[in-house]
Amino acid sequence: MWGGGGTKALSTIALVSVWLVLSFVSLKVEDASAASAAPADPYQLLGVDRRATLHDIRRAYKQRAKEWHPDKNEDPNAEAKFVEIKQAYELLSDSERRKAYDLHGITTEDNTLYRERHDYSQYGRFSHDPFEEFFGRFHYQDQDITLFHKLSVTTKHFENKLVEKSTRDAVLVLFYSDWCMECLRAAPVWRRLVEALQPRGATLATVHAGHEPLLVRQIGVPSLPSLVLLIDRQAYVYKESTISVQKVVEFIRNKLPYKLVKLITDDNVDTFLDGWEDNKVRGLIFEDRPAVRLRYLLTAFHYRDRVTFGFVDMSDPNTEKLRNRYSVEPGLDAVMLFREDWKRPAATVSMTDIPTATLHQVVSSNQFLTLPRLSSQSVLESVCPAEWQGGRRRLCAVLVSRVGAQHAGARDALRRYARSAQLPTDRVRFAHVYMDIQQQFVEALAAAAVGPKNDISWAELRIVIIWRRDESRVRHEWLAETWPEEGENVETEGVVEGGGDSRLNRTQRHLADTLRRLLRPSEPLSYETIVKELVDEHTGSVWSRFFEALVMMIDRGVNAITRDTLLPALSVIATILFILAAGYLMAHLVRLEEESIQRRKADKKSSVNTEGTNDAQNNNNTSSSMPRTAIGQQSELKLHELRAEKYNGLVRLLKPGCRTIVILVDMQSRVQLLTMFYKIVWPYRKNKTLLFAYLDVERHVTWYRRLLQLSLPEPRELQINPRNCVGTVLSLNGHRKYFCMFHAKHPESTRGTKRMAKMTRRLGNGETNDPEAGAFMGFHSSESSDSESDARPLLQGTLLDGLENWLDRLFEGSTHRYYINYWPDFITK
Repeated sequence: MWGGGGTKALSTIALVSVWLVLSFVSLKVEDASAASAAPADPYQLLGVDRRATLHDIRRAYKQRAKEWHPDKNEDPNAEAKFVEIKQAYELLSDSERRKAYDLHGITTEDNTLYRERHDYSQYGRFSHDPFEEFFGRFHYQDQDITLFHKLSVTTKHFENKLVEKSTRDAVLVLFYSDWCMECLRAAPVWRRLVEALQPRGATLATVHAGHEPLLVRQIGVPSLPSLVLLIDRQAYVYKESTISVQKVVEFIRNKLPYKLVKLITDDNVDTFLDGWEDNKVRGLIFEDRPAVRLRYLLTAFHYRDRVTFGFVDMSDPNTEKLRNRYSVEPGLDAVMLFREDWKRPAATVSMTDIPTATLHQVVSSNQFLTLPRLSSQSVLESVCPAEWQGGRRRLCAVLVSRVGAQHAGARDALRRYARSAQLPTDRVRFAHVYMDIQQQFVEALAAAAVGPKNDISWAELRIVIIWRRDESRVRHEWLAETWPEEGENVETEGVVEGGGDSRLNRTQRHLADTLRRLLRPSEPLSYETIVKELVDEHTGSVWSRFFEALVMMIDRGVNAITRDTLLPALSVIATILFILAAGYLMAHLVRLEEESIQRRKADKKSSVNTEGTNDAQNNNNTSSSMPRTAIGQQSELKLHELRAEKYNGLVRLLKPGCRTIVILVDMQSRVQLLTMFYKIVWPYRKNKTLLFAYLDVERHVTWYRRLLQLSLPEPRELQINPRNCVGTVLSLNGHRKYFCMFHAKHPESTRGTKRMAKMTRRLGNGETNDPEAGAFMGFHSSESSDSESDARPLLQGTLLDGLENWLDRLFEGSTHRYYINYWPDFITK
């Protein structure tokens, strides 16, 4: 027994061991298969960087999808590769999933919900009112926010669905939170809004502010509860203090595009209906009221790219002829749609209250002209949609014509044929294209038939039958005959002028036979090509769009003004006008004061110049006091006399960067030279770093001699004739201890700046033969230097002729500098 039991035990142990080994191997195989099945890096699949934008990701996806599409790539793994590329694009194009992948490596959509999500469908906290147990006489049954939770959406749904939906419909979003008393009070109003606006075509949703705080900050919600309207991707916050159905309806009406529905009367109805050349169907809305209803406005907004609506007020006497023309019954709403033939409506619906679903059904079935023009890529997508399945082909017969009335007859003939053609309308559509505008599109189609040529005149008035496989790949076939122009057996409503076997009839039969043949899946089309996107013919110039947006902004601002906002707006405008008027008045007073000051200055200056000239001519003794009087009267430019008590302030204690310009005069030349000097330095009067002074060289010749001796390389005795120094101008830099010199005989005044330094050194060493050149600085030892003649004699009135140019060089820093060790003492004789 023990042996048998031991054998069984051993066999049991062996079986358990084998099972564990097999389980371990299977786990390893599953891990390996899972590792091998792990998704690849989506960035590598699309070939983009981790910092790539959404535009870069879309462009890379289109390129990779075209490259690995199973119909275009013969690789056996092309289908699997195409699926991976599509999954990578779906992951990276979703902001939340991309963020989850970048942070946590999560690739599946379910795993992106790594934070707890709230299940709004199970909310029923207020279905049984707890307040009723304590306050029996109060009823809160209407204040139930369960409807908020049922309509609640997340940030992802808001960005990916609602924002995109706002391009066609009005989207009203309510932001709320739990335990918000104001939200409780707004619950019955929101319920009435849902019941009133949803049947009219509006989309309503709610957002829990506590669960979606990022969206709340992004929209800029001021408080809770708050209504936000989305129109054409733009968010508008409802700012009224109270929420009511009537106010919300007016709010939506004001935010819809400007003149979405035009007012039509007997005077402009023909012009309105005959404007189908813009490639849009015309619609008329008849109502016995002065304003169009919101449901018709929302329908017009939904189909604004395809249909242009006009509103007819049947209570207006100016619309009586229009009502009689189309036999509109009074008391009923009517909507009529017109194609190219504006005399007869293509569709009519008339009821007391037209349901929105019926209205959408009628408009969607008649949103294209009988012969629409391929005027943009969106029109091409709608008229000739892409069809992947070869068994269900959708063909589009396109007439190639030119802009203008030249080919209008051919287009009219094709339009009449499209109305009476015995072909399935859901699989065959007729259209035309302008070869002048859509040149690249026509060239791509014609190149497959006649070769790549710049001349596309071959395709003129020909019909091309198109079958679009995808966005860019097109299979097509050209009709052999050209479509007849006007006058070539033009047909009128089935009656052919010129016989039953006219050229137009033969071409129509050939077109019908070709279309029926190509509708069969087994029949191939002759050519295949890749086309680019069509040019948008409805887009105006930059300036036209700018002015249109400006006018729309102004009109919206005017329409937004109400009684509540009129008074604040008027107060703001009045405040701005008052500020502008006060500023203009102050500027005018300042200008008058400046003109008065300038006149007084000019009068004083002219009087001083006249008195100084007369006194200089009559009496030299009395003329010496006139410059001081003139100087004292000029408040903006002061000429100081360089004396012992002012020496420290004008020279020794000058601040860094400041200079004193000093002119040397004597009693005989004082009036004339100071007047000339005053006029020359007048433009520099506002320079805070300059001081102007004059020095009586006869009285202070000792200081001047000592200054020149300190500037020489080797000190030696100088004898100076003060009369020869008259007219010399010194620029004294007290802080850096150097001066610059001007005189009519100085090398800087008569020669170029390149030779200036050399000539100055020669003067300093006494190496010049010109006695007058050195005498004015005291570098000549002869006492009779003033009596010697010069080839160019100097007159007193010409001593300062070159001072203006020298001042320019002085401020440029190109004048020669004479450095000294210290400033000599100023001793008066």
